[in-house]
Amino acid sequence: MFSFFKKKVAPAPVAPPAPTAAAPAPAAPAPSATVAAAGVAELAAAPAPEPRRAWYQRLTQGLRRTGAGIARVFIGTRIDDALYEELEAALLQADAGVGATAALLADLKRRVKETQAGDPAAVKALLVDALAQLLAPLQRELAVGAATPTVIMVVGVNGAGKTTSIGKLTRHLAEADCKVMLAAADTFRAAAREQLAVWADRNRVEIVSQEGGDPAAVTFDAVSAGRARGCDVVIADTAGRLPTQAHLMEELKKIRRVIGKAQEGAPHEVLLVVDGNTGQNALAQVKSFDAALGLTGLVVTKLDGTAKGGVLAAIARWGAEQGRVVPVYFIGVGERLEDLQTFDAREFAAALLD
Repeated sequence: MFSFFKKKVAPAPVAPPAPTAAAPAPAAPAPSATVAAAGVAELAAAPAPEPRRAWYQRLTQGLRRTGAGIARVFIGTRIDDALYEELEAALLQADAGVGATAALLADLKRRVKETQAGDPAAVKALLVDALAQLLAPLQRELAVGAATPTVIMVVGVNGAGKTTSIGKLTRHLAEADCKVMLAAADTFRAAAREQLAVWADRNRVEIVSQEGGDPAAVTFDAVSAGRARGCDVVIADTAGRLPTQAHLMEELKKIRRVIGKAQEGAPHEVLLVVDGNTGQNALAQVKSFDAALGLTGLVVTKLDGTAKGGVLAAIARWGAEQGRVVPVYFIGVGERLEDLQTFDAREFAAALLD
């Protein structure tokens, strides 16, 4: 189970009448959750070390194609200009991007100079530190429970794994005792509604859908129903579309506006699902969808088997240049439920170069 889930703290019950002398003493209450900011409490404990170790192994395996070219630079070589040139080429091939690559090399050279590192293995460890620091702003928890319901709008291009990611996220929310409602607002793609319905059935959560209905109307009905039924989370699945399709992007903007009419302040999260295999194109999607909708987070899927996992460095560098970071809430390395996990900057950096 993930540790990021947060749920609204239940109001304190009215104190019962004082027991008589003959009444047994009440049982000691269970330890309460740790209270976080804004009246939000942690719902789940941190994941057990063993499952996270298993996840790290899957992540390392998934990033092997991306990291192999970078790690190869540090095998049996001297610390000289040739090494930095090879490393620059390897980072660019991994789709880290020109800006992130330049920043990483400058930081690495500074660290090597300060530590007087002369061993390739030591320099490689310093690169892990530099990459972890670059990625650190992307690491953030998804908060659920500050609003009831918390409305999450999920967007992305076709084939990125959007509906599947929604299904996995719904499962983890349901297992964390969150009451979830799904909105099947992808009325363009054939069988999209049926696919989401399967996930709703598997997770035993409610779904609002209309065959051939207006996507904005579906989301409005779902948010309204979620409020009426006391749901913790409402997740809206939207149609996949390229950011260059202006008329479809306008439809997304309409859905966002209609959600706000159904509940003030919603959507509370606008998540973009991007395919890690697309490399620099993933960064282009982040820029376009953010400009149109104001993204609050990312889900990066299909990192297993890709040689372009360095795009997370490019996304981090873009965020630093913009002064507005779009965090990576989750990364995925496979089709199984446990293959979607929270993003950890240092863990990712270490797995990439392991």
